[in-house]
Amino acid sequence: MQHPAEFKYAATHEWTKVEGDVVVTGISDHAQDALGDLVYIELPEIGREVSAGEQTGVVESVKTASDIYAPVAGTIVEINTSLEDDPDFVNTDPYGKGWLYKIKPHNIDDVATLLSNVDYEASL
Repeated sequence: MQHPAEFKYAATHEWTKVEGDVVVTGISDHAQDALGDLVYIELPEIGREVSAGEQTGVVESVKTASDIYAPVAGTIVEINTSLEDDPDFVNTDPYGKGWLYKIKPHNIDDVATLLSNVDYEASL
């Protein structure tokens, strides 16, 4: 499994990537592999204020359902609407087309408190 070094990771298996003043969020390759084929994704509403660690959505697979958590505090500014029609993007391209949502963080420095890919892999 791959966990790109340029991303940061939450212990709850979300990844983050900073793009300008927003944080792109998805679930890790490890998480999507453990879940199996995804059949439904519930994403948060745009404009929703979230706290770090707050439940923001649900991913459902043929095996189980799992909560998604906000890796940092902030405001949801965009969701990946293409996942409504094709949640399989999370399985086939978790770090690209399978991103879930974007957060405008209250403090961009909070991203630095997340796990590196090495620390994330050691926690698995």
